[in-house]
Amino acid sequence: MALKASPDDQALLLDLQALDTKLAQLDHRAKSLPELATLAGLATEADALRLTRLERQGFVENVQLELSRVESDVQVVEARISRDGERLQGSSSVKDVAALEQELSALRKRLDDLEEIELSVMEKLEEHQRELGETTAALEQLQARQREVEAARDAELAELQAERTTAAAGRRTIEAKIPAELLALYEKQRSRYGTGASLLRGGVSLASGVKLLEDELAKIRAAAPDDVLICPSSDAILVRTDESGL
Repeated sequence: MALKASPDDQALLLDLQALDTKLAQLDHRAKSLPELATLAGLATEADALRLTRLERQGFVENVQLELSRVESDVQVVEARISRDGERLQGSSSVKDVAALEQELSALRKRLDDLEEIELSVMEKLEEHQRELGETTAALEQLQARQREVEAARDAELAELQAERTTAAAGRRTIEAKIPAELLALYEKQRSRYGTGASLLRGGVSLASGVKLLEDELAKIRAAAPDDVLICPSSDAILVRTDESGL
């Protein structure tokens, strides 16, 4: 037996469909906020900067280790120069003095070389530290930008959620007024075809935007006002009103 419902109950489906459309639009807006794309791009940039920072931190640590080794070598040579200098001062042997002076000359040459290496390594360390500092500063600036965009996103989402809460409450109010069988049919058609109810205005089904054929309109005219009809173009429940042009 065909489902029947009063024209007033059927008209309620249009209000329900309007709210369902609004809820779907709100959900779509929440998923497609421009801030989301911006944050995704910033996250990619942040990941790249973190990788660069980690790499440059490694460079700094390696050069610091190299500098420590050179400084240790300098200390060893300086200690030997100090020791040989003391031995030279206390020696009375010409042979020993000659040997010590030769060794001191070689040690001073070694010390000069080490100090040049030390200076070069220190310059290299300063360069790597500068690059590390620049990367850290860039990452901090980007993270600040992320926080700004996140705040804007959260504000937008809060506004959308407030609208959604209001729309959902309105939907529940209307839903409670619709007969169970009519509501079940509406939900079935909406889940299958995306639209549960369509207004017939001037012979056009608004859900599809299609003007119905004359034979289709003839069948609609012949139906009783409380007959629940399915739109031939959208498969939604076709709601007839004074605007339908019948």
